[in-house]
Amino acid sequence: MRMVKKKVCLLGQFGVGKTSLIEKFVFNVFSEKYLSTIGVKVDKKEVVLPDGRRAVLMVWDLAGQEEENPAPRAYLKGMSGYLLVADGTRPDTLEMVRRIHKTVGGQYPDVPFRLLINKSDLTADWKISPRDYEDYTRKGVEVHITSAKEGTAVEDAFVGLAGAMLRPEGG
Repeated sequence: MRMVKKKVCLLGQFGVGKTSLIEKFVFNVFSEKYLSTIGVKVDKKEVVLPDGRRAVLMVWDLAGQEEENPAPRAYLKGMSGYLLVADGTRPDTLEMVRRIHKTVGGQYPDVPFRLLINKSDLTADWKISPRDYEDYTRKGVEVHITSAKEGTAVEDAFVGLAGAMLRPEGG
């Protein structure tokens, strides 16, 4: 069986936990230190889907997106899927995800994605409720409530996206 490589981009505002999610997924580590990503960092991990198919995910950690540049087009080229990441304690990050999705979804309408609401370990401080992202769930978008710190739903989000990326090509 041949090994398939797929490019995955993580998109979201500064400080939502993109790097922490990747480090938890790829290396199973979490650091309390905040390190701002400059430009892009690429990691890879092999995943095994429930049906036994395998893929190598090339995970692109993009610097936090801002209003003026919601998604650098050059970094998105060739992606097979993406994860939109918001911080459950910061409603503005969900609004930024909507703007990013409008741009990226317009450029790549057939590329699968998932919405991650991160920092579930801080739910006492959450300012986002399911009602705030029901527009996504109504459209059938998979929403994962994640915690990079505790590892909650991190593997599920990446492996689920990998399955969606492999479906159109049949492996």
